[in-house]
Amino acid sequence: MSEPRTGALVVGVIGTGGIAGAHGPGWVEAGVDLHAYSLEGAPAFGERFGATVHESLDSLLAAVDVVDICTPTPVHAEIAHRALDAGCHVICEKPLTRTLADAEALLEHAERAGKLLFPAHVVRYFPQYAAAKAAIDAGAIGTPAVLRYERTGQFPRMPWFADQESSGGIVMDQMIHDIDQAIWVAGPVASVYAREHVAADNGEVRTAHVVLTHGSGAISHCRGFWGPAGTEFRYGFSLAGDRGRLDYDSADDSSVRFDAVASSGAGGDGDALLPDISGMRSPYAEEILDAVAALSTGTTPRVAAADGLAAVRASLAALESLATGRSIPC
Repeated sequence: MSEPRTGALVVGVIGTGGIAGAHGPGWVEAGVDLHAYSLEGAPAFGERFGATVHESLDSLLAAVDVVDICTPTPVHAEIAHRALDAGCHVICEKPLTRTLADAEALLEHAERAGKLLFPAHVVRYFPQYAAAKAAIDAGAIGTPAVLRYERTGQFPRMPWFADQESSGGIVMDQMIHDIDQAIWVAGPVASVYAREHVAADNGEVRTAHVVLTHGSGAISHCRGFWGPAGTEFRYGFSLAGDRGRLDYDSADDSSVRFDAVASSGAGGDGDALLPDISGMRSPYAEEILDAVAALSTGTTPRVAAADGLAAVRASLAALESLATGRSIPC
């Protein structure tokens, strides 16, 4: 990566849908000069976060040092390459790209350009997961052996999310968070086996299971569920080693409780796709500040480009397993 810079960063958010709204407060906190471009919604985003709105992607790329790609997955690679060609550092929502070839090419391009490529795997910044990782690194459970991760949310309202060819479906959109967690804790994956069930009477109800066999010998089981509108977002883990176990379930977290009336006003469709973070320091702000620190001081971010590549590789192996019924080497 290029040398740390001095002075305020000039940042361009590309795509101003739901996830951009989660990133916005982090950029405001970081004190950057914020810009935005989107096919729709940019003026509202600009007004909300004080961003300069651009009429074209080329205009934005010419004005900024860093881009934050919050667009649908199918255009991640194209936009990231254009940004790197324009001399910009790149922060990109997960998954980094939809194909392995695109992810590999993007990493090579960023390395050649000497620019930061930061995959926004925000779950690494959720305090529960960060605390579990720190405890495991300190030996709290001994050698990780069997890891279980679960994530539940409502079926996405935006059609492209549920289109397997565009988004990678539940595996690459939702479960990639837990696949990344498993790799973060237990190391590289040797093979992947996956299964998915879609309810016969309601295509919005689907469950997927992904089993990762790690090179270390550990086994990780990731379960993802998409349900109909109104399905409560829930996530958790059970991480067992040869000396103990760590467990967390967001449904049992008693730090903050909302009554049914308060909970029913959680927000629109975009908000309903994201976990409730009202009782914690925003993990989205934390990941933005980590990226800013990497650019400003040269520190190593919690998520590296190679981590984004590893998550794409394992997720694609899971999709291949779904298609073939076989365990896929990874």
